[in-house]
Amino acid sequence: EVGPDVKSYKEGDHVAVGCMVDSCQECDQCHNHEEQYCRNGMTPTYGAKDRIDETITQGGYSKHIVVREEFVLNVPEKLDLSKAAPILCAGITTYSPLRTWNVGKGTRVGVIGLGGLGHMAVKLAVAMGAEVTVISRSKAKEEDAKAIGAKGILASTNSSDMKAAANSFDFILDTAPVKHDVTPYLPLLDIDGSLVIVGQVGPLEEPMTMPLVFGRRRIGGSLIGGIKETQEVLDFCAEHNIHPECEMIRMDEINKAFDHLSKGDVAHRFVIDMSSLELEK
Repeated sequence: EVGPDVKSYKEGDHVAVGCMVDSCQECDQCHNHEEQYCRNGMTPTYGAKDRIDETITQGGYSKHIVVREEFVLNVPEKLDLSKAAPILCAGITTYSPLRTWNVGKGTRVGVIGLGGLGHMAVKLAVAMGAEVTVISRSKAKEEDAKAIGAKGILASTNSSDMKAAANSFDFILDTAPVKHDVTPYLPLLDIDGSLVIVGQVGPLEEPMTMPLVFGRRRIGGSLIGGIKETQEVLDFCAEHNIHPECEMIRMDEINKAFDHLSKGDVAHRFVIDMSSLELEK
């Protein structure tokens, strides 16, 4: 359904809701289309208190959701709905820093990790014209990395390879989801290079400052993306035929999926088929 004052959408349109359902719409960040950095706090799609009725948002587990028009996204016809869902999280989380740090043709990009975020970062950066290398603990996934456009894998546990790769990246996107030390990656950056963290929002090992000072390098962070930018990444993926690697599961398979997540043996992303909820009744 659409409200009487909605002008951008009509019943029957293919639309999506990303990581946010609301923000104050009054601060400078909201006016700058960066609602994720709302000065008064954006409302996440899951586990947050609704600004209007104070109910708790339930995210992708919801059977229905009420969202203000400004936070609804158009899904291009070229995108499969099941493939579009992870773009609203992993896609925008990696697209936004790539755009913010001006990744483009000829940019030498390193992507730490080849999971849900990492594989999307590779696909997007390659489509932008960048030269992409995956940085991982081993080369076990090298064929997977090459299959989606990466040059190959730099094994972070191989000290000689890491030393040889010094100053070889302009930009590194860190998608590792666990606590780790970023210091070993800093010498990989060339002068004025940036390492941007998107995977781990908790504590990290304290980095050494010498590689930063002696190379005028930077460490930064990035949080999802605004609504305008999220629409951009949906359109970009449709234009360049980019889609996340994902597995569709039924509602009764959720616990099994969590078991796979805890063991780390997931290809990339799970997508829940919400129609299976009705079949379970």
